[in-house]
Amino acid sequence: MANKKALLVIDMLNDFIQPEGALYIGESAREVTRQIKNIIERERRDDTPVIYICDSHRADDAEFAMFKPHCVKNTWGGEVVDALAPQPGDYIIYKRRYSAFFGTDLDATLREMDISELILVGVCTNICVLYTAADARMLNYKVTVIKDAVASFSSEAHEFALKEMENTLGARVT
Repeated sequence: MANKKALLVIDMLNDFIQPEGALYIGESAREVTRQIKNIIERERRDDTPVIYICDSHRADDAEFAMFKPHCVKNTWGGEVVDALAPQPGDYIIYKRRYSAFFGTDLDATLREMDISELILVGVCTNICVLYTAADARMLNYKVTVIKDAVASFSSEAHEFALKEMENTLGARVT
């Protein structure tokens, strides 16, 4: 039996992707959004479940000691960018920490669908994508990261995370 896969669209939210966002990742935002739009369309045609992973913080979140306030629950900054808007039948998982698995029902959701392989796209490569990939591997999911569909604040951090996911975690980086 073939592996059943799901597409995780990680933190493609206004605060990271829009120039006026609180933690705008920079010029790579436009290209990564275009790439992800194409990937989502392709995966939907193949009936692959599309799961949006959305940073969603309380206004007083402890993470704001490290990063300025961003993706606060029920604000514009925490919404998926319009170009990638979720469609009926898509899943949305809200998280407060880097990994999409930490403190969420993502693992239960995937297991209920008999998913064994994850395709990761989104931001930031060295933060939420990396830690989601790490937890996915610890839970024995096969992981593919599409390198043209992930981005971060710096190319050095982006490249480090891609190597870490491939060499240490055993993820496929394509």
